[in-house]
Formats: sequence, structure tokens, C-alpha cells
Amino acid sequence: MDAVRVALLREVLAGTEWLGATRRFAGALRGSVVSHGGGMLLVGTPEYEPWHLAAHLVDEAAWSGTPELAPTLVRHDARPSDPAHLAVGLGRLEAARRGETLLVVSPEEPAAPLLERVADARRAGATVLSLGPGEGELPAMAHEALAVPDGSELDLDTVQHLVSAAAGENALPTPRGRRRFRDRVARLAEHLTAPPPARW
Repeated sequence: MDAVRVALLREVLAGTEWLGATRRFAGALRGSVVSHGGGMLLVGTPEYEPWHLAAHLVDEAAWSGTPELAPTLVRHDARPSDPAHLAVGLGRLEAARRGETLLVVSPEEPAAPLLERVADARRAGATVLSLGPGEGELPAMAHEALAVPDGSELDLDTVQHLVSAAAGENALPTPRGRRRFRDRVARLAEHLTAPPPARW
């Protein structure tokens, strides 16, 4: 989903709680990784790997000048022969420590083995964020959670787009002078989606 589509989606969602909720969650995510200088681990379940969110966060990190937003994707079936960005396995969660952020994305409550690893990471001092289930052990142990329950107006993939875009926007303000490329794209999107001027 590109910047224009995100802008259109936000226009459709104006007046709903989703915009505020995704911005608050993105702010918590950004605040956690920026204050500790990075170290974000992103994990899903064996059935649901958030590789798409990982790619968007890498883009947002580059566009916003906030490299701390670029996550390490932790995979359940990672193999040493995989490309480096896909070869990080669950053992990385066991090494999570204070100053790192663990973002868990899942459409439903994860199975016990992953929950145990997340709980261990939290005990070791990692900040845990949860995107997905509204109830259960995962959101209860998370420092910050955004619930996307079944039957919501938005699905988990769409919410991830809103969160990643907001995380990039919540970066530190840019100095005055030349505007960033992302700012120019946002202005273009606003211009293209604005209604035509009234003619009398």
C-alpha cells in the first residue's frame, strides 16, 4: 500500500477510533525503539509471518530518517541457507535483553511455545508490544497492545499498514529548509485526493 492509498484510507476512517489507536500504538513502538537506539524484533506465528510489515517498517525507517524502525524479522522455520534477512530463528528471542523491543503480530493467540519465549524476553527486560488478539495471555503480558479482533471493520493487514505509516510520521520533526521526499509525497497525495474547488 503506497502513501496515496494510506491517505485515502485515513480519509475513509476519519471519525473512527482506528486512526487514533494506530497512531498511539505506532508512537509507543517508535518511542521504544528510538529511546533505546533500535533493536526491534518482529515475530509472528508459524502460520502468520509478518514479513510484509517488516518490509514496510524498513521503508519507513529509510524515508523518515529513523533507522531504529527497521526490524529484525524472527522466523519459525528459518534455515541457515536463507538470505540473511530471513535467516533469523526463534533462538534470537532467547537472546532478547533490556533495551530491545519485541513486536508480536498474530491474528489469534499464539501457541504456548511462542508465549513462553515472549514471557522470557519480557522478564529479561525487553519491551513487548502486541498487535492482534484482543484477549488472552499475549495482550496481557504486552506493555502496549492494539487489538484487531475477528469481525473488526479492518483486518490485521490493513491495520499494519496504518501502524507502519504512522510510525514513520511520528519521527522527530525535520529541520526547516528543504522538505523531505516523504513530505512532498504526502502533500501530493492530499492535493490529489482533495475535492475540486467550488465554482459559483
